[in-house]
Amino acid sequence: MNKILNLIGRTKELFTDDIQNKNEELKRIVSSSTFLVIGGAGSIGQAVTKEIFKRNPKKLHVVDISENNMVELVRDIRSSFGYIDGDFQTFALDIGSLEYDAFIKADGEYDYVLNLSALKHVRSEKDPFTLMRMIDTNVFNTDKTIKQAKEKCTKKYFCVSTDKAANPVNMMGASKRIMEMFVHRNSLDMNVSMARFANVAFSDGSLLHGFNQRIQKNQPIVAPNDIKRYFVTPQESGELCLMSCIFGENRDIFFPKLSENLHLISFADIAVKYLKNLEYEPHLCETEDEARELAKTLPSEGKWPCLFTSSDTTGEKDFEEFFTDAETLDIERFENLGVIKNEANFDEELLKSFEETIKSYKKDLAWNKEDILKEFFKMIPDFGHKETGKYLDGKM
Repeated sequence: MNKILNLIGRTKELFTDDIQNKNEELKRIVSSSTFLVIGGAGSIGQAVTKEIFKRNPKKLHVVDISENNMVELVRDIRSSFGYIDGDFQTFALDIGSLEYDAFIKADGEYDYVLNLSALKHVRSEKDPFTLMRMIDTNVFNTDKTIKQAKEKCTKKYFCVSTDKAANPVNMMGASKRIMEMFVHRNSLDMNVSMARFANVAFSDGSLLHGFNQRIQKNQPIVAPNDIKRYFVTPQESGELCLMSCIFGENRDIFFPKLSENLHLISFADIAVKYLKNLEYEPHLCETEDEARELAKTLPSEGKWPCLFTSSDTTGEKDFEEFFTDAETLDIERFENLGVIKNEANFDEELLKSFEETIKSYKKDLAWNKEDILKEFFKMIPDFGHKETGKYLDGKM
């Protein structure tokens, strides 16, 4: 934890006071409750699963499509925490599948359902097919699993949104904003809560996780030098989600308060800290070709080739925000957790139209990005989408 904090420019964990203030209540509730964690083998899902596991739940079932990540989750838990008295099981299932539906039908009785599954990359909007999968995962699978939880009389449903859902500029953020609308519709007859937070440092697939891969493979470190972001550690992401799940009131969205404890830092600055922690001196390159060539020789000299450039790809937001001016906040309830207080805010006709249109595209097996973008603008009229024609897959 301390190593990650240092790399993201912080010295203090964000939610220590809030967790300590609520820890006895957390332990009492978790130890007497049953949980289903969906998408539990991703970085945030694993963190949430660990936060629940170490408080000895009566039942903890974890579902994820990634069989390999699930194996690592179990090994990690056994190696860190050991065992619990309750029922702990993992299931390698796609939540959009009939097998998952059969799994829910066979049991499905949980006090709390936490959905951490998502397509989270801005790059997922580069083609219409991955984009459609993102809509299925982020919007319709969430809607489906909430309805299943309602049928099984679940006490509370929690799902992760994103800071990018506040005034979205990319399709990923917009899909999560639309997800929030569908969650609000379901909140009329079920308690739900959510969380928006920043980048999770060194999470699977993130640029910082990519630094580890580049070092292992003796490849250059590449990062934008003009984008600053807030970062939380994996453990902090798990704590935030669990706090929202257990203590959030209906439709609450939890977020980390902006303070001196939540440090804004550029990816390039993290890269420099990261390399110096490994005792390498960053060597700045002008081109990809130069960086690739120098990767063959520089590391043996205690230096590492780096390419730091400005960002010009589609969907990059100039700044991060966790809430909009139109949202009502409660910043007094917790020390470092803010809460967005929501009334049920959705347009039934718009939701139905969105469902029917997307369903018709899938039935015909034909759609393009412009078709979907048009539907997004119907749902979010002030959607600030930025199309540059350039995507991250076109860069090193």
